[in-house]
Amino acid sequence: MPPSTQAQINKGARLRFANTNLILLCALLPLSAVAGDTPAISIIIDDLGNSPLDSRRAVELPGPVACSFLPLAPHTPRLARLAWKQDKEVMVHLPMQSESQALVGPAGLTLDMSQEEFFQTLDAALGAVPHVSGVNNHMGSLLTRKQRQMSWLMQALQRRGDLFFVDSRTTPATVALRVAKQNYIPSVQRDVFLDDDPEASAVAEAFDRLIAKAHETGYAVAIGHPYGPTLELLEARLVTLHSEGVVLIPLSEMIKRQEVTTWSGSLSHLPRVSRSSKR
Repeated sequence: MPPSTQAQINKGARLRFANTNLILLCALLPLSAVAGDTPAISIIIDDLGNSPLDSRRAVELPGPVACSFLPLAPHTPRLARLAWKQDKEVMVHLPMQSESQALVGPAGLTLDMSQEEFFQTLDAALGAVPHVSGVNNHMGSLLTRKQRQMSWLMQALQRRGDLFFVDSRTTPATVALRVAKQNYIPSVQRDVFLDDDPEASAVAEAFDRLIAKAHETGYAVAIGHPYGPTLELLEARLVTLHSEGVVLIPLSEMIKRQEVTTWSGSLSHLPRVSRSSKR
């Protein structure tokens, strides 16, 4: 058996073992102990690396806001290093083909690529961003609908073994999150876009929806962009989240929290073993 094949088998076994341990943890501990009592949010700022001033302002937002960089943007390497030094999670904002046929941009993944071209382009994108810990899709309303291409993406991330994936959900028809989980990639999906409408009042309303979602389900993930109204709102409200009864957590922690909550919910529906006085 080739060494590469054996390595993949070993990695799969380790992932299954980790999932088994997670199930056991959920069975032994109350949900509040493993998922946290305080509703949590995570926030990603996309499209970083083109504008140095707006991108730097995003990098300097308070708290563990994830910074997602366009892989070949001119200021990506320098600002990604700065984000890492400030304990921000650094992501690749991976360009993918959209239904509108808008230009996908440098290092973009498209439907007409062979598997080899797909992997080469993806490797180049990942290699262009220092200290990368995760990936989310830029555009992609066409490509994230495709099982084959999403399987290629997740296979590549699985081989890396150190990256998480966030489905930006640019289409309701996306299969990306499902395929990520099938391949044991740590993953979550976006719940709220903060600035589909970049007007200040609309951004504030979207942030309120994010907070409400977190209170409703225990957690919520938002994506925003380095727009003036978005940055102004986050600079003001992230430092007062305690008054809104939520906490801002890194994406890696959000993924663990959601996985544990899912497993705990599944286990809560298992039949309980009755305790009998007759032994």
